[in-house]
Amino acid sequence: MLLLYGGMTVVAGVLAYKQVQLYPTELAVEAGIFAFLILVVISSTVTQLFGQQLANRIVFWGFVPLGVSSLLMTLVLALPASPEMIQFRPEDLTAFERVHSQLWRVWLAGPAAYLVSLLLNIWIFNKLRGSGEGSTVGLMLRGAVASALSQAIDSVIFITLAFYGEFDITDLLIGQVLAKVALSFVLVPFLITGGVALARWLDRDRA
Repeated sequence: MLLLYGGMTVVAGVLAYKQVQLYPTELAVEAGIFAFLILVVISSTVTQLFGQQLANRIVFWGFVPLGVSSLLMTLVLALPASPEMIQFRPEDLTAFERVHSQLWRVWLAGPAAYLVSLLLNIWIFNKLRGSGEGSTVGLMLRGAVASALSQAIDSVIFITLAFYGEFDITDLLIGQVLAKVALSFVLVPFLITGGVALARWLDRDRA
């Protein structure tokens, strides 16, 4: 689960470069939302099973693969392309460099939104728990509310820092907030419940 978490911190930034239309409207959502929702589910699952302190540590450790991947991307962009690629595949080289060289704002916006929203998600999820374990319905409701609130904040931070000034971000911002809030209530509760059940099943032999 933690390996998946580290991978999603990297993939979310790459996917965010593409905006996906929310058909049939003109609203849009950046594709990194799909990886980020997995981060929310994993962090909430860890909070439920092991507490807020460990979940917060995992969020901070998530900067490691994100930072390493950013450094590797910078290195790759600086290295000269092969003669074969320059001669026979210049379009591929141009596309690669154009996309990834413009990711710097995404790479900078991602950690800011990531840190604020995931720590907020963990805090809200833990506060709503109270002193007891609670029921499955309670778990699902806590997951939905914590995810919806934290993801709305994440959208404002990320979209503004990553894309403001590049184009009109109104439709993207509205679409992002609506999509994340909707998915927080429709999908996240079931994923968190499933994540908790899976983690307990994997740890059954240690009990």
